[in-house]
Order: sequence, then C-alpha cells, then structure tokens
Amino acid sequence: MAIATSPMTLEAYLGFDNGTDNRYELVDGVLIPMPPESDTHDRIASFLYAIFLQLGIPYYRLSMKVQVAVSGKLANARQPDLTLLSEESAAALQGAKQRLITHDMPPPDLVVEIVSPQQETRDYRHKRTEYAGRHIPEYWIVDPMAEKVTLLMWVDGLYEEEIYRGTEAIASRLCPELALTAAELLSGL
Repeated sequence: MAIATSPMTLEAYLGFDNGTDNRYELVDGVLIPMPPESDTHDRIASFLYAIFLQLGIPYYRLSMKVQVAVSGKLANARQPDLTLLSEESAAALQGAKQRLITHDMPPPDLVVEIVSPQQETRDYRHKRTEYAGRHIPEYWIVDPMAEKVTLLMWVDGLYEEEIYRGTEAIASRLCPELALTAAELLSGL
C-alpha cells in the first residue's frame, strides 16, 4: 500500500520523517511501506551478516540499513535486507547524513533481498531491473517460501542467474571462499 502524497523527490525522501519507526522505499516518487520482517527473515539476514564477517569482510562494508538510489519513472530508493559495500561506496558514505548510495556514488558489490509473502514480483522482477541499472555485481534473492537462493551475477552487461536448493553449495564470485548451502542459509543456522 502506498502512502498518498504528491510525487516525492529523492532529496525530499532523504529528509522524510513521520515520527515512526516504519520503513519505506521510494518507488516512482511514492513512499511504499516495507512489510514487517518475520523472525525467519531477520534470522537469515543476521546469519548471512555473521558469515560475511567470518569470511573477513570488514564490518564497515556490511549494512542492513543502507539504501540504494535506483532508476525509474521518478525517484526511487531501495533498502536491501543486507548490502556488501564496495570499498569505494563505503568511502563515499563515510560521514554522510543519510545512508543512501546516490546515483553519483559507486554501487555496492552485493545486495541481498529476502522475499516476503506477496512481494515476489517486487524482488524477482522490479528490483532485478533496478539493481541491473546500477551494475551491482551480485544480487541474491533468498526465498524461504520457495526454498531457493537465486544468485544474479553481472556479466557483460546482463545478470546471469544461478539457482541453489537444498544441499547445493552457493557459488559466489565475490566470495569464492563461501562454504554455505542453500538449506543452511534458508534455515539461518
């Protein structure tokens, strides 16, 4: 459900505060409330965050709060469930008032979206196109309902898709030392 307002610019969105802890994404200039996160959703994101730390990725390159400006008819900003910043995007955000990777900043290395009920189209179609427009090297779609993990890897100007289920080991080009199966990630062990 959209919040009824006139189309909002990215600058107005950055200053938006309605006094609640509700989270929103900006889609074509309209505030869209993000669905509340389930325990499963939160557990998967936290587990993956911890895995990345164990792989030696510095804490300052990991975020569960950063937003990414993406292209659309009007202003758009998405908030992935987990983001692995590039060194360049982490440096660009240092000291910023808002945790938003704008169009003039380098993109993150990886974004992870955990699919919520009735949000499949948003994560599989809309965000795929938006993140591709930013040339984000890897986009992971973790889908607890379909029990699969989809990795989209940026190759020659397009995303190539690999799907992992059950005991299949996830093969990330950004994190080749990752030793994690789809089932382990989906259970948030």
